[in-house]
Order: sequence, then structure tokens, then C-alpha cells
Amino acid sequence: MIEVHRVTKTFKDVTAVQDVSFEVGRGEVVGMLGENGAGKTTTLRLIATVLRPTSGSIRVDGLDVTEQPRLVRRKIGILFGGETGLYDRLTARENIAYFGKLYGLDGGEIRRRTEELAERFGMTAYLDRRVGGFSKGMRQKTVLARSLIHNPEVVLFDEPTSGLDITSANVIRGLIREFREEGRTVVFSSHISGEVERLCDRVLILHQGRLQFAGTLEELYRSRGTADLDAVFMQMVGGAV
Repeated sequence: MIEVHRVTKTFKDVTAVQDVSFEVGRGEVVGMLGENGAGKTTTLRLIATVLRPTSGSIRVDGLDVTEQPRLVRRKIGILFGGETGLYDRLTARENIAYFGKLYGLDGGEIRRRTEELAERFGMTAYLDRRVGGFSKGMRQKTVLARSLIHNPEVVLFDEPTSGLDITSANVIRGLIREFREEGRTVVFSSHISGEVERLCDRVLILHQGRLQFAGTLEELYRSRGTADLDAVFMQMVGGAV
């Protein structure tokens, strides 16, 4: 479903991602671990067509992200951390509808999907309120609904539970589990090792822009002789155990 082949991304004299290759199968949930600046967000932005690779290639469902970005965007839903990009003077419904139009959905489909997502995320009570006064959890749910309005096959999350309370974070984690059951492909970054252990089929570990590991947790633990993901991570990024 996602094929990343020898991808490098540089910004002037800084190399954010260097020679990274991995694949994500249809219906898989893959977690990305790495310290700040490891290249997680850049990698997700490259897959999402927000950035263009300096070299290498990325394909989503056989589509090249550089040559066919518009077709790729129709297949993916994106949530990048605290960057909500919501219009505070619009209601939640209006924010969601705006993006539905960008994806080419008609009015009837937008209304149907909006109601469906609002019920799924418990947003019905504030769907027609302006988002300017929303809590972080309410804003996060609105962004989720906006990201999923076009029913994407691939979902990219950059630290989706960062800064959320326990209830809102559990909503996101439950959603990821539901996506797996629905056969969607999910790639998400996280600083929470327990989150990755509970949710992921496979894990990617990045350090200083390079991919250190790609595989199942069982393979990772066997290779390191311990089932302590925090300890393994610190070993791989050069920290003390």
C-alpha cells in the first residue's frame, strides 16, 4: 500500500531524512518511534505529498506521490499533531464541509458523512458551534472528522494523542483499532512506547534521519534480547539503558 524507496529529504544544508526505505501493507497499523528531530514528521509529510523528496520515490497504492499528488491525496487522511488548521469563525460542521468540497464530495455526501462522523466521535452537541471556543479535545475531534470526511484508505497520524486528556486519547487509540478492523492502512508517530506496543502490527525506529529498524515487535525483541521497548529504543538511539 505504501512503498518508500531510498528517500532522502534535505532542507538547504540540513538532511532531515536520509536513504529511508520501508513498506506498509494494506490494512496494517505501523508505529514510528524516534526522538524529536529524528525525521518522523518529515517522513509522514513526504508520504502525504506535503513535501517532495529530494531523492528516492514514494508510492501510495501504486501512485507516485511526486507525479500524481492529487490522486494520492484522495486516498489519505492526515492529522499532524497540534496543527489543527481550523477556521475559528466557522462551526465544526462548516470546517468539515469545506474540506469535503476540496475532496470533491457533493453536498448530500458531505452531510451524510458529517453526521456519521459526528456521532462516531461524540460531536453532535457542538457540531454547529464555532470552533473558536473549543477545548483541545473538541478541536482534535473536529480535525479527525475533517481528515476522514472522504473515507480515506490510508490514515497518517503525527503524534495524534499529544496533549490530549485520557478520554480523548483513548478515543484516538480506539479509532486506530477500528481502522485496522476496517482494513485501512495506518501509519502514526508517537513518543509513547506503550501506545505502539498495544496498537501496532509493526514498528519503524528512526534516529537522526535514518531508519534503524523496520519489522514486528517480536523481531525487534528477539534481536535485542529484551521485551522492554523503552530499553531497546535507548540502545538503538545511543542512550543509556
